[in-house]
Amino acid sequence: MKSAWLLHGTGGSDTDYFWFGDTKGYLESKGYNVWWPLLPHTEKPELVETKTFIENNMPPYDAETIVIGHSSACPVILSLMQSFKNPVKQVILVSGFYQSIHDDGYSDRMLEADYDWDTIRQAAHEIIMINSDNDPWGCDDKQAKPVAEKLRARLIVAKGQGHMGSLTYMQPYKEFNLLKQLLKTN
Repeated sequence: MKSAWLLHGTGGSDTDYFWFGDTKGYLESKGYNVWWPLLPHTEKPELVETKTFIENNMPPYDAETIVIGHSSACPVILSLMQSFKNPVKQVILVSGFYQSIHDDGYSDRMLEADYDWDTIRQAAHEIIMINSDNDPWGCDDKQAKPVAEKLRARLIVAKGQGHMGSLTYMQPYKEFNLLKQLLKTN
């Protein structure tokens, strides 16, 4: 079953969220069923509530499933992967944070105290992390590098790309061609 999940970050939506609409259209053109839910309390999400919502609503997944997350969805995806029964095809984490960032402690509510890196590594045939070298919130390549090493994930440093989608920093990012190039849709 060719399926994909698009999981938005803080402040996201299920209708208009930066490059998600374009990515959804691209995946559908390749025969994928795309699940793009509105996650709960999008302005101030919390890990347990978000993870529970996803677990209660997610469509079936298998070795053909692609999971894509942006920003605060990335640590949630890592948490979910710890309980995957079977590995998915590909996980792509964009502008994710994996430790506290400078946001008055908000990011801590989205992080596990500890992750089972071996289990997460086995939950996907491929894990790719894309982080910029100048993310304004600190979701940068320096933060992603130790996690990429633990996961043996491919880390792509997107030079000068900020958060790869941000209203605050006037970054509309309606298309994400690099992401489309990385998707294993065949």
